[in-house]
Amino acid sequence: MSFIRELWAFLRVRKKLWLAPIIFVMVLFGALLIAAQGSVVAPFIYTLF
Repeated sequence: MSFIRELWAFLRVRKKLWLAPIIFVMVLFGALLIAAQGSVVAPFIYTLF
């Protein structure tokens, strides 16, 4: 949890808040790929990429 706090503080201090949505989308796609790895819908999700 401290990593997220430090990242947020860095983005705020350096005025890089525009990176927050990009990081969020990358984490979301990563979680989607990890969740779909062992599921039945994996072939359908992999066709999106």
